[in-house]
Amino acid sequence: MSDDVWSRPEIESPCQKVCLMHPQSDFCIGCLRSRHEIATWSRMSPEQRRAVMDALPARAPLVKGRRKGGRRGKGAIDG
Repeated sequence: MSDDVWSRPEIESPCQKVCLMHPQSDFCIGCLRSRHEIATWSRMSPEQRRAVMDALPARAPLVKGRRKGGRRGKGAIDG
């Protein structure tokens, strides 16, 4: 049996496994999605997912300063 039967033309999640909401923009600093987009991703249509993916690059400037890692950087935002 072919694997094509089980394949689905879905857009993969942009998740970077850095799940932390930026305090000013309220977008995830890892994937740049909103809380609503993250929560509903699995129920979105391919067209809805594509629209979110297309919007992500424009959000990057809104998430200025990524959180610094380690104990010293806990809670500190650079940028």
